[in-house]
Amino acid sequence: MLAVAANASDTTAFYSGSLSSPTDTFTLSVNLATAGTVSVQTYGFGGGVNAEGNTVAPGGFDPLVALFDSSGNIIDGTSDVLVNYYANPSYQGCPPAGLVQIGTGAGSMVCGDVFLSFSLAAGDYTLLLSDADYIPDALVDPGSTNLADGFTDFTGGVFQTCNVPASGDFACITPSADYAFDLTVPATPVPEPATFTLLASALGAGWLGRKRRRH
Repeated sequence: MLAVAANASDTTAFYSGSLSSPTDTFTLSVNLATAGTVSVQTYGFGGGVNAEGNTVAPGGFDPLVALFDSSGNIIDGTSDVLVNYYANPSYQGCPPAGLVQIGTGAGSMVCGDVFLSFSLAAGDYTLLLSDADYIPDALVDPGSTNLADGFTDFTGGVFQTCNVPASGDFACITPSADYAFDLTVPATPVPEPATFTLLASALGAGWLGRKRRRH
């Protein structure tokens, strides 16, 4: 049996791109060789500095993130369309993602990016990212639990994010189709260096034994 390295660290990958329409989605197959925590931090809406230390430009759509198991059943997700950062400055998605101004005055600086963390068993999963107004029925319909159950479309066919700041002036922006996020997963277990040493020693002893027998 291989020993798992105690200092194995999580692995983070960065994904970015554009949806073809507000009712398009991005899905990603996630395979976990070992149990652990999977987390997602988006940057497309407000921009920021990702885990690689690279600056991500703001201007993308307000995202929705959800996770499904190998059978397509919902595990967790968020359909928060927008977080008024003036009223909730401790929201996890911002920072590290930045804020976007929609409207004027108090409450006009908003957070549209999200952070989610999942504690998962080893196995296969599907990560979904969509516009926050294109919502899996598994999140909003009490009779739905599966990704195959479809979506409820509130987009009106456009990428748009609106806000009502403290001034009461209803304001909207038209973001781009761009998305960007960090995905962090548990590192794949690797053998301890000592395991390799013992294995090499055993193989060497066997080879020497065979050599002696041939003499």
